[in-house]
Amino acid sequence: LSKSAGRPRSFDRDDALRHAAHLFWQHGYSGTSTRMLTAALGISSSSLYATFGTKAALFDEAVRTYALRYSAIYERAVDEPTLPGVISRLLIDSIDEFARTDEGHPGCLTSSAVMADSSLTIDVRRYVADLHRADGARLTSRIERAVREGELDRSTTPTTLAEFVQTLWHGLSARSELGAPRAELVRIADSAVALIASRTRTTTPSNPEAGSNS
Repeated sequence: LSKSAGRPRSFDRDDALRHAAHLFWQHGYSGTSTRMLTAALGISSSSLYATFGTKAALFDEAVRTYALRYSAIYERAVDEPTLPGVISRLLIDSIDEFARTDEGHPGCLTSSAVMADSSLTIDVRRYVADLHRADGARLTSRIERAVREGELDRSTTPTTLAEFVQTLWHGLSARSELGAPRAELVRIADSAVALIASRTRTTTPSNPEAGSNS
């Protein structure tokens, strides 16, 4: 028998993961039942188990998928030519992800209360923590480069600045989850970028939306 037996022909794994993530966001890991998942995904319980294995495995894959999307934002951001541009792209692109409520709950699944609700047997939290550390190291390395190239004063501590940006990132996610509109989050990000830009030799933030109310 085909591995896809019992699943509708229109079944889309990525779409299923988005629907599952939305439920986990809404109801928590323990509050999301298999029946709720099968109803949202439009598949039978046997198909869900055949496709994802268990509810824990489905949660694991949904979280890993979302976590990689944010790591990709870090990868793109550090390629910007100036440090203010790096921070601006990191924050604004992340805000755009936080605000994509058409794909699920606002905010970031990987930094939400859902993670604390997950089973202790699930190792996805360690995976997410490792990704956060890798993202932080990538950002720290880019800040160190800015110091070496003279864009930032040599008195700057790269790890502290990177931690500041990541703390702001988590705060923006939390505010988004609490219902803050995108325009408000962008204003906060713009203020942070302007503050960082004031400490560099290039004082003009590269965010084209700076000062925008949209």
